[in-house]
Amino acid sequence: MDKALQAQVRIILPDIGAFDPMRQTKHPDNLAQPLSSLSVAHLPARPADAHKGDFGHVLVVGGDLGTGGAVLLSAEAALRCGAGLVSVATRPEHVPAGLARLPETMCLGVSSANQLMPVLERASVVVVGPGLGQAGWGRSLLSAVVGAQVPQVWDADALNLQARAPLALPNGSLITPHPGEAARLLGLSTEAVQADRAGAARKLARRYDSVCVLKGAGTLIADPHGRLRICERGHPAMAGAGLGDVLSGVLAALLAQGLDAWQAAGLGVWLHACAGERLGVQGRGLAASDLVPVIRNLLEEHSACQA
Repeated sequence: MDKALQAQVRIILPDIGAFDPMRQTKHPDNLAQPLSSLSVAHLPARPADAHKGDFGHVLVVGGDLGTGGAVLLSAEAALRCGAGLVSVATRPEHVPAGLARLPETMCLGVSSANQLMPVLERASVVVVGPGLGQAGWGRSLLSAVVGAQVPQVWDADALNLQARAPLALPNGSLITPHPGEAARLLGLSTEAVQADRAGAARKLARRYDSVCVLKGAGTLIADPHGRLRICERGHPAMAGAGLGDVLSGVLAALLAQGLDAWQAAGLGVWLHACAGERLGVQGRGLAASDLVPVIRNLLEEHSACQA
């Protein structure tokens, strides 16, 4: 090869590398499977002789002083998505408001972890974190909850406490961090999480041996085996307080009715996003509680209660 041709090869080869098709498909987001009505799980129709004991008992734990509304949003979502029984364990000061808003739930005032144990023993699914706080009361309740060997949904301050003092979650559990919570759990900045959301979701799923729902625009669902799904639905009007509390209740209700964590995450995230999309056309001012009846309707459209 003469010198002129060698010079041309040295110039051309770097340009060929820049268009390597394998390099263009290596970003983890490219491996995420989109959620759709065809890809998410269905709940089976209920038999004519169904009773409440067939559909699980969801316990929602949280609501420190000043944040009692969070557990009520989660409990209402669990109730409206079909859980057979729903209990709320919260500060005693919040019990009157809880019973007034949701008389269908069993609302228990707890001042210590010891008072939580009887209802915890009866639960088949636990949501912990909405409004839990990070003070001594919340820490003591979380330490009691983690010992219950039932599927759990960890959200909000349960995740913040987990970042400070890691605990082993029970089998079949879900974690639902937003980017800030994910950053604390991984010891990264929020910007680093957002720069590689797929990588962050997968790391969290592996680290905590649980299905991870990394919330935000394009919510991602990852499991410890590396599977990844993405939700491309939703609306900017969903940027508000309390929507994560609603999601945690939806997920718990689906677990209580027999879906595993991977199935519940896919269906729950899809229902939640589609409800926000349906309501978002009305514009700003979407309240978290607005989603609950719409999610209920969407669930019935997707999985009819009676065949």
